[in-house]
Amino acid sequence: MTRTARFLLALCALLTAAFPGTGQAASARIKDLVEVDGVRGNDLVGYGLIVGLNGTGDGLRNAPFTEEALANLLERLGINVSGEQFRPKNVAAVLVTATLPPFARAGSRIDVIVSAIGDAKSLLGGTLIMTPLNAADGQIYAVAQGGILAGGVVAQGAAASVTQGVPTAGTIPGGARVEREIPFNFATMENLRLALRDPDFTTASRIATAINTGLGRNIARMQDSGTVQLDLAASGVPPAQLIARLENIEVTPDQRARVVVDQRSGTIVLGNDVRVSRVAIAQGNLTLRISETPLVVQPNPFTRGGDTVVVPRTDAEIQADAGTQLAVVDDTVSLSQLVQGLNALGISPRDMIDILKAIKVAGALHADFVVQ
Repeated sequence: MTRTARFLLALCALLTAAFPGTGQAASARIKDLVEVDGVRGNDLVGYGLIVGLNGTGDGLRNAPFTEEALANLLERLGINVSGEQFRPKNVAAVLVTATLPPFARAGSRIDVIVSAIGDAKSLLGGTLIMTPLNAADGQIYAVAQGGILAGGVVAQGAAASVTQGVPTAGTIPGGARVEREIPFNFATMENLRLALRDPDFTTASRIATAINTGLGRNIARMQDSGTVQLDLAASGVPPAQLIARLENIEVTPDQRARVVVDQRSGTIVLGNDVRVSRVAIAQGNLTLRISETPLVVQPNPFTRGGDTVVVPRTDAEIQADAGTQLAVVDDTVSLSQLVQGLNALGISPRDMIDILKAIKVAGALHADFVVQ
């Protein structure tokens, strides 16, 4: 009996006697399930220069924008370099990105990420020169400056080099100081909406019920699968204090059954609510073998005008496993028994992906099948 046949028969015997699992879903805090409408960060971006590199900066012939930015910087500092020929190798042009958190006040610090945009080989040991960070409206909200923590290293010799990590990108913890605040009057709001990170009607209903039960009054109302609206006027509590009381309430979220597979890495993730209907399965393995044994033919000795010729010889063979039979998987199979059976039989992840895909096409796998 082939390995595939043994797998199907053992899987059938192991799983058909099982009953659906009744595991309880884990509860989560409301703050981990929703976002407060209007309370969000804002993306910032800027263009800057990093100096002090150990000969690993931009080649100014290939990155003329670095030379132009460096000349403008020196002129602002009172140094005229017009018409001068300078080719420093310790300067690199970078894009600086950051996120301005909600309720950030002037003077507070935020982290920034720097990424080379020229042909610099490494940002290790460099220092970012004062760089304004702009938001989508074009206004400057923060200014970044400081030493770079690069995420990799480069070592090279005359004929070879080795790179570990990504040395052309790095971070500056607390490297930007907030200069402008985003106006947002949270205390005067009369209504507030909670936006679910994973929209679901059942979860939204449970959140609204848990809020009303926890506060002892009906201030929460489910608008749709992704929104729960709060009546702040009826709560009698300032908005900030109300959110602080609500965000620690425990709620059991619900979710759609889902199977996620990544064929490149062979990763399979199955949700707890995945169910399989009664279905018959048979899997056959095809083995394709192709071998090349070229033959070199030479002319006879003392033959005039003869040439050496290579004659190609190819042997192709396709072999199919015999004896693979249909196996029935009952509809009483739950996720836990399915996983236990596949693991116990040593089935490879790619074989599992093929089996699950075929079950989904047959309409017996009751879950969203996501392929990455």
